[in-house]
Amino acid sequence: MPSINIGNAPKNSAVLPFYGTGALYFVALSFMLFFAAPDLLFHYFNPHILGMVHTAALGWGTMIIFGAAYQLLPVICERDLYSERLSFLSYCFLAVGVTILVIAFWNFFTGFWMILGGSCIVIAAALYLINVWQTTLICSKYSIQKMFVLSSAVWLLFTVSLGLILAINLAFPFIKGNHLDILKLHAHAGLAGWFLQLITGVSIKLVPMFLLGKSKKEILLKWSFALQNTGLILFLLDGFFYGTSFRFLCYALLIFSGIILWLIFLYDVFSNRIKKAVDFSMRHTFVSLLCLIMSCLLIPFVYFFSGTKWAILYGTLLFLGWISSIIMGMTFKTLPFIVWNDHYKKLNGKVRVPLPKQLYNEKWLHYQFFIFLGAILLLALGICIVSIVLIRIALFFWIILALVYVTNVAKVLNHKTKILDGNSIK
Repeated sequence: MPSINIGNAPKNSAVLPFYGTGALYFVALSFMLFFAAPDLLFHYFNPHILGMVHTAALGWGTMIIFGAAYQLLPVICERDLYSERLSFLSYCFLAVGVTILVIAFWNFFTGFWMILGGSCIVIAAALYLINVWQTTLICSKYSIQKMFVLSSAVWLLFTVSLGLILAINLAFPFIKGNHLDILKLHAHAGLAGWFLQLITGVSIKLVPMFLLGKSKKEILLKWSFALQNTGLILFLLDGFFYGTSFRFLCYALLIFSGIILWLIFLYDVFSNRIKKAVDFSMRHTFVSLLCLIMSCLLIPFVYFFSGTKWAILYGTLLFLGWISSIIMGMTFKTLPFIVWNDHYKKLNGKVRVPLPKQLYNEKWLHYQFFIFLGAILLLALGICIVSIVLIRIALFFWIILALVYVTNVAKVLNHKTKILDGNSIK
């Protein structure tokens, strides 16, 4: 079992709702993708694509990440979470906001409902930032992990605030520049600011812990932090003042360099690990990083080639490959331990209790991994050769994948306290 500081873990009510709701949004996303499959062959600025992107980014990705972050912040900072009440409030605003916003995008209800949904999400992001800021503020020592997590929270608030401005602009046009150019800035602030930096910060804590490995090359992470933020800031400033230009590739190269340094650090951890066997949760992480690299390599294709095929493939690899894969893997590294801690912390050492990995079905995790590999490969191929048949088949398997995932999550969440012989403990 991983060595985690469990004395400062927040109450389950501050964490578990995010996991349960995020899993349901993942199922909803899978059905949305299947029924709107033809939209994957057209321009990304259409109601269904916008609805699915925000379901993936906010209902699935951000929802799960909020829950994981609230659980891991006390581990990273070695202090209690600043406020469990703010955590639950951020859940309420995020859940309500995403539901309203996705329905508004899917039906393209510009105006009141889209603005209301966006406003709720901005409030959720602000509450999250306050919790992260106050928790890291009282940290006993500095660490690069805290810098990544705090920076990502700032970028999240910036991203959703810009998104709210765009939602207002759709109903009451006031932006003089091209709406689509601003939309690209909004999307990449979320991807390279929120998701990339949060995943970087969490992974450099979790991967060494789960692999029982370590690296002395922390200087790589400091340079990674600097390159990721420098590239993103320059990209946003140039894009806002001068619009799309070839200079974007230079900024992308800076961010990609930061990614490479992060991956070198993780590889060093992997090379110096004590735990030689790599389980399926960690395999999900490795595949997700491969999807991230492939999406970065697609950026020149998106820029130089006409049409939307490469842009759709780029987004697919990021949202369904990189973000989804790492979440599916890390769910079963974090969620079982959270539930185990609640059920067995006081019983451990007194009676024989299950291990965290016995709270979920390990065979289902194996099925999940292989179904994911098949689905993402078929989907990428279908987009590349513009085949709606292959896309439909891939998205059918994606529905099965989501159902396997949500069933396993439900199994963990519904776990009852038991000793190994199966008798319930009152």
